[in-house]
Amino acid sequence: MRCGYVVVEGPHDVELVYRLLSPYGLKRVRYLSDLDPLFAPLVPRDYPPDDDLQKRMPVPLFLQSGTDAIAVHSAFGDSRLIEIVEENAAMLGRGAMSGVGLLLDADRQTSATRYAKLRSDMAAKGFALDPIPGQVAPGKPRLGAFVLPDNRTTGTLEDLLLESAQAIYPALLASAQEHVDRAAQDSGLTRNDLADFKQPAGRNKAIIHRAPRRNRPLVDGAEATGRRSLENRRLGRQDRL
Repeated sequence: MRCGYVVVEGPHDVELVYRLLSPYGLKRVRYLSDLDPLFAPLVPRDYPPDDDLQKRMPVPLFLQSGTDAIAVHSAFGDSRLIEIVEENAAMLGRGAMSGVGLLLDADRQTSATRYAKLRSDMAAKGFALDPIPGQVAPGKPRLGAFVLPDNRTTGTLEDLLLESAQAIYPALLASAQEHVDRAAQDSGLTRNDLADFKQPAGRNKAIIHRAPRRNRPLVDGAEATGRRSLENRRLGRQDRL
């Protein structure tokens, strides 16, 4: 069984990775008894985590097929991406994994700037990323990182989702944009009410998650565009981790 480990910034990134990998026959692992033994140390044994009853249990999403097993781990932000890779690679054993991958947002930086900082910080921990974002460095394990939305520009996962929505569900996207922009002009909203909206990806997040059940296609639409983007940068079929 080839085992891979992917660390991402948040829960929505976890879901995106699942949707990109599911066409390759990888399915969610529900039962501990079905889990590849290599990943057993990643399953939390104590509750509550850090004595906090309201803290989410840090359980990765485990995916398996007949030949591959992959753990997709949310870092709940970008501040601990590298720490989680370092900690869990040591626990699992670097030599036991076929590949390690990271998925992160460029945010307001260019992808090149974001990746350069990540590459430098990873090198300090003994992980040698390829000089080019999206490329997979050989070794044991192979190592790669993808900077959303496209390894080139500024932005986040939401930009990728909205690009997909514009191509596949333009009318639904226009409706969501109109609703959000009209709501943002409500004079009754306070600065605190708009705090999240004013964040770099705030408006995009609001558009995507307006009436989630109705707008599910905006989220689902990321699969096609996202898979093409990843494959074009060799984190797809040929060199997937």
